[in-house]
Amino acid sequence: MQIYLPIADIPVNIFLILAMGAAVGFVSGMFGIGGGFLMTPLLIFVGIAPAVAVASVASHIAASSFSGALSYWRRRAIDPALALVLLSGGVVGTTLGVWTFTLLRSLGQLDLLIALSYVVLLTTVGGLMFWEGLRAIMRVRRGVAVPMRRSGSHGWIHGLPLKMRFKRSKIYLSVIPVVIVGVIIGFIGAVMGIGGGFILVPIMIYLLRVPTSTVIGTSMVLTLITMLFATMLHAATNHLVDAVLALILMVGGVTGAQFGARAGQKIRGEHLRLLLGLLILAVGIRFAIELVIRPDDLFTIRETGGAG
Repeated sequence: MQIYLPIADIPVNIFLILAMGAAVGFVSGMFGIGGGFLMTPLLIFVGIAPAVAVASVASHIAASSFSGALSYWRRRAIDPALALVLLSGGVVGTTLGVWTFTLLRSLGQLDLLIALSYVVLLTTVGGLMFWEGLRAIMRVRRGVAVPMRRSGSHGWIHGLPLKMRFKRSKIYLSVIPVVIVGVIIGFIGAVMGIGGGFILVPIMIYLLRVPTSTVIGTSMVLTLITMLFATMLHAATNHLVDAVLALILMVGGVTGAQFGARAGQKIRGEHLRLLLGLLILAVGIRFAIELVIRPDDLFTIRETGGAG
């Protein structure tokens, strides 16, 4: 069954898009992360323009993050002060990201930037996660105990000025690295159409030493607001948000997430990290192959601005 996407300007099989949304929702539910890093590449692979894919997936991520953030808020697993500081940087980063997105689109270099960004980000993160998961499995098989971090240990980041006490997370930390992290996540999300949770959560745990009890909920708040803001900016400046596409993805994503969450509870943590690393690495390699193979059509048509 074909359905026409008005902004993407192509007909697509509605069951294929629903299946993609369900598959990414399943992965998101299983691993507890946003699926934008998979959804955007999949849409590009089926022929949707990268610019439309990025802008439309941003709205999909915002909608899917809302229920999760609400759930964590009810369980008091969100640090409001930490989320506010992250958002102060996230809004700036999102604005810069949409501005960069618009500039590169006008220069005709946006598709190349998105492809290169995904190759670098996904192969790096996927490779690191795969290696860490493999090491964890080997440690378990050998019976080697994993050294635990001392709760009172601090790194050089904790010596920076402008410290603030985050009561819910029970940490005393400089706002400088928190704002910088927010800027980076907001920028990446606006340019690449990803929530950034699979990057933000490890940074908050291992670099900022935020307790795991508040990490996921707080990161979901940042994802929700920055992706909502990115959707509004993309719709207002670039007119690339395809509401029909986003709606179909949401229906499939919500359905798949329920089954993924149940499956994730039955798999060991180190196996989950290994599988996620393989998945991310595979998508990154697929993007790299797309960049080097010879296209069937050597010419493209691009709209250019007229003199009046």
